[in-house]
This record gives sequence, C-alpha cells and structure tokens, in this order.
Amino acid sequence: MKLCRVQHESFAEARNGLIEGDQVWLLAENQNVANAEFERSQSIALSAAKLLAPVTPSKIVCVGRNYREHAAEMGNKMPDEPLLFLKAPSAVIGNGDCIQLPPASTQVEHEGELGVVIGKQAQKLGDDDDPLNYVLGYTCVNDVTARDLQRKDVQFTRAKSFDTFCPVGPWIETELDPLNLTVKTRVNGVEKQSGRTADMAFSVPFLIRYIANIMTLLPGDLIVTGTPAGVSPLKPDDIVEVEIEGIGSLQNRVC
Repeated sequence: MKLCRVQHESFAEARNGLIEGDQVWLLAENQNVANAEFERSQSIALSAAKLLAPVTPSKIVCVGRNYREHAAEMGNKMPDEPLLFLKAPSAVIGNGDCIQLPPASTQVEHEGELGVVIGKQAQKLGDDDDPLNYVLGYTCVNDVTARDLQRKDVQFTRAKSFDTFCPVGPWIETELDPLNLTVKTRVNGVEKQSGRTADMAFSVPFLIRYIANIMTLLPGDLIVTGTPAGVSPLKPDDIVEVEIEGIGSLQNRVC
C-alpha cells in the first residue's frame, strides 16, 4: 500500500490517505496514518491533490557513516556501532517543496537515503522480537546537510536541521523488503549517488533494535538509514531527485 498525506481544495486541513491507481482514498479526519483503518468512503483524484510529507514525526533518528564508500569519501573511519544523530522535525518538507539554502552555509549537499517509518511503539526490543514488525513502511529521504558547518561544529545538529533540510516522500510504501534496494540520487538528471541497502554496515532490523534499546520509538517516527557515496554541493534552481527501488521518486527544487 502507498500511504500519503494530502491537501485539496475541498478540505481545510491536511488529510491522510491511501493511493490506489489515480485515486486517493481519504482517512477519517485526524486519523493517524500509522494507526489507520481504511474505509473507502471518500476519494479524490491524485492529480488534483498536493502530496505533503507523509510523516509528522516526533523525532528523526539518523545514521551516519552506514555506507563504507561514503565514510571513505568524507575521510572518516567506519564506526564500530551505529553513529546516531537527531534531525529537527521542523526540517521536514514534502515532495515538490523547495530546499532553502541558508546564508550561514556555502556548501549544502544532498544525501539520498532510505527512510523507515515506525508503525507502533518500540521499546527495549529483545532478541526474540522481530524489529520489522514495528515498521509501518518505507519512504525516500534527502538528508540535506550544510557540510561546512558540520565540519566546523563537529557535532551535526545545526548542519542537519535548517528548515527544509529534510525532504520526505512522496508516500510511504508498506509492502517492501528493505534489505536489498537500490538507492539513487540525481541532480538535474545526472546520477550522483547509487548504492544498495545490502551494502549498509548496519541493516534496517539491526538499527531498529539498536535504537529502540536507547530511546522509545513512537508511531510516525522516522529512521534515516545513511547515504551512499557521491554527495555533492547544491546550488539555486537545482532539481534533486531521490529514487528508491519499490518506493518511487522524491523530487525537490533548490532555492
């Protein structure tokens, strides 16, 4: 299933929905997509809807240096354990929204990544717990980064959390095996990044269990699983596209 959040002229507030073909079946108002029960009572044309970011997470947990070639291109050693950092939820934007370049940075770069959307509360998972049972689905994420500020600050908060620095979408795909997917990023149609999730140092199930034993993961939370090699600077009017096998394509313009 493809789950989404949409705006439409026929309703005032954003609504959650299920995409089937060229239609969006709407959930009841205020119903969280992570706990949705789909009753096909009202639909709108997908072409008439604006797709918003499909998640409104309480937190965004990101994984650094999860692809060896990316760690190498940054001049970093691979960590022995997942390198975690948080990205501000206020950085989230949707498909088609504009990535804003902040005056504080002169080197803003793209990082195409697989996003994991949590479907039910996960806390202190044991060896017998299947971490994938806590997943609602998967989406495309661009972990936009002010690289110069990341180097300057050492820690990642400012460099990763400017408004608009977390494009997510275009929807959540619930029926997907995350273990061996192609992740690609293009800028103005030119391929910059290409990798497979099978090349991650720490797999999606490992990451969910690891993170859930540090902090409680709530429905709608987003885990961003790391980026392949090939990051590059962005400039105004660039079109950035993150495409993940089995999900689709997230596209944003830089302004």
